[in-house]
Formats: sequence, C-alpha cells, structure tokens
Amino acid sequence: MIVAPAMRTWRFHIDRGGTFTDVVAEAPDGHLHMAKFLSADPRHDDAALAGIRYFLDLPRNAPIPPDRVSEVRMGTTVATNALLERKGERVTLITTRGFADQLRIGYQNRPKLFSLKIELPEMLYARIVEASERVTADGKTLPPLDEETLVRDLHRLRTDGFTACAIVFPHGYRYPAHERRAAALAREAGFRQISTSHETVPLMKFVSRGDTTVADAYLSPVLSRYADRIAQALGSGNDGPRLFFIPSNGGLAAPDYFHSKDAVLSGPAGGVIGMAESAHQAVFSHIIGFDMGGTSTDVSRFDGEFARIHETEVAGVRLRVPMLAIHTVTAGGGSILFYDGTRMRVVPDSAGADPGPKCCRQGGPLTVTDANVKVGKLRPELFPQIFWPGRQTAVGHGRRA
Repeated sequence: MIVAPAMRTWRFHIDRGGTFTDVVAEAPDGHLHMAKFLSADPRHDDAALAGIRYFLDLPRNAPIPPDRVSEVRMGTTVATNALLERKGERVTLITTRGFADQLRIGYQNRPKLFSLKIELPEMLYARIVEASERVTADGKTLPPLDEETLVRDLHRLRTDGFTACAIVFPHGYRYPAHERRAAALAREAGFRQISTSHETVPLMKFVSRGDTTVADAYLSPVLSRYADRIAQALGSGNDGPRLFFIPSNGGLAAPDYFHSKDAVLSGPAGGVIGMAESAHQAVFSHIIGFDMGGTSTDVSRFDGEFARIHETEVAGVRLRVPMLAIHTVTAGGGSILFYDGTRMRVVPDSAGADPGPKCCRQGGPLTVTDANVKVGKLRPELFPQIFWPGRQTAVGHGRRA
C-alpha cells in the first residue's frame, strides 16, 4: 500500500463519470483507500459527496465537516455527457443579420468523401436571432446595433422559456462593443446564461469561435449547477476545503475558473494524466490509452510528453480551446443498442447507473455491455455486487475513518 506523508485531514481525488464514480481517499495517516459508487443512486444526493461521507463514516446525506477535509480534486464528465447526449440548456444564437446559417454551413468539410448520404451534426442552438448591426474588420461601424428590435426579440425569447444565449458577431473578438451591449440587453431581459464570443474565444475565425461560444452557453448551466452544489456541500471558501476541477488541458482549476468550454474533456484528461504516470512508474515511454466509460470511449497516446491541441471536434461540435489530444467516440459500456433492420447500432445515449444495462436486472435497456455479456466477453460472476439487485452502496478496499 502506498503511504504518503502524515497529515491531519483527509484529501480526496474523485473521477465522477456518468455511470460510475471512483474515489481515492488519502487518510490523515497517509494511507490510500479506494471505492467505487454508482453515479446515479436514489440512496444518496451525489456520488462524489457520498464517497467523501463513506470514508468519513458519516450518515447518508449528512453535512460534511469542513475541518476534516483539506482538499478535493475532481474530474467530471458532466459537461462531456451533456454534450454527447445533447442534454444541455436550450440556447438562442444571437448573430449579425445575414450570418444565421454560417455555423450550419461551417467549413464545408467532408470527412466521408464518398458517402452518398451526408449527415450533418445536430446544432446546439434551438433558435436564432439576427441582430441588425455590423462592424468591419478595421473597426468601422456600418449599421449600428438596432437595440429596440433586439430588445423586442429578447423578450419574445424569454416568453418562450429561453434563459441562455450565445452572442457571436463577426470581428467581435477585436471590436466587442456591440457584443457587450447585446449582452447587457439580454441581462436586462432576464437571461441567466450569456456567453459572448469576445470573452469565450477572443480569436479570429467566426465558425470555430461561434461554435465554442454556443457550446459554452449550452453547457454552462449544467456544469455550474453541479460545481456550485459540490462547493456548497463542502463549504469551500476561506475556511472550507480547497476544491479543484480538472479542465480539458489536464491542469487544475478552482470552481470560479472552471468554465464549460474547458470542461468537455475533464474526466478523460484526468485519465490521460494517470495513464502517463502509470507508464512512467512501469518504465514505459510510449503508451496508448483506451478509456471506456459508460457513455463514451476515449483514446489517447503518450510518448514521453503530453500531446496538446488547440482546436478539435467533439460530438460534431467544433471547439477552439487548449486541451489534451483525446479522441472521443460516442459509445461506452452503457450506450444503448437498437436494431435498424440490418445490424445492431449504438445511439448517443446511455443507460447510466440507474437503471443501467439490461443485464443489471433493473429494467434497463439493451446496451453494449449486454452484447459483451451475451457473447461471453464479460463474466457477471467476476463483477462486484454494486451492479446487481440488492447492490451495495460502494465497493472498495482499504479502510474508512
């Protein structure tokens, strides 16, 4: 067992996935203990918090004493899964008149050159508002922003239930005055989530800047609700434990600096860091990473240094943010299977932890896991009872507080 230097409080390292949550607890005596939880379980409010209470030997959903925990570090696929499964917030795209179709048109890339059926990815925005405004590349204002019409459109959107918007104007990264004014009007209209391109991606290239801004508005409410809930439960602040999340670049970020555009590969990035450290300890300089979760599968490589990229595409969405080079496939162990009349196919939706795959006997749908069980690649008798009826709250080894 690994023993770290002694300390007076607990430290927790958590991988919060869509199906399972893994907790590594560093006890005050320096010993490490591990446990696995179902991410969605009616017996607890949140798997990460349940893991902390498990090792602190606290009752279910009991307050966590901030003086017993010094630090929590967490990687999460909350934003990743919301993007893959298209379960983010309803978003309105506000852009310059004449640019409504620009993100749909994109770069006209054809990844499958000989395909006779072109399947365009589903756009994240549900509505488009074209604002009458235009600033040229050298900063000249052609028509000024028509505030009266924009205010009328914003109030109509609020009446229709929209609370999130992405504001993307050409050259807004360099001349943001119109974006700032549009954001102020949206705030006055009652929008709670407002993402502007000059704050999200202050770089040229309208399409990738626009896609990233829309993704930020689409995912931020989901991520913020989760991060705020964890921070509030831990009492993070001046007197509480330090809370850090892993962004897509593999570093650490405090909750106030953990933005959704940087969180799409949060969980997988933590896996890459762990893979590299394991390779180093095993004296391997070149290694391929295969990280199969419940909703997605992530592939990466390490050849002595981390491969980083600044622009990528995840689930059909172009993102222009620095991140580790990870290729994500929308197929994990819990991905739902269906028969299209010719073959079994996978949809970008997961059975999750509750009800889980059909073989877990909780009334779940047919999944990739069920197919592997059926052909004998997975043997149920070798799996812990966390998967089955009468399942335990956690499975782990080591000891609790």
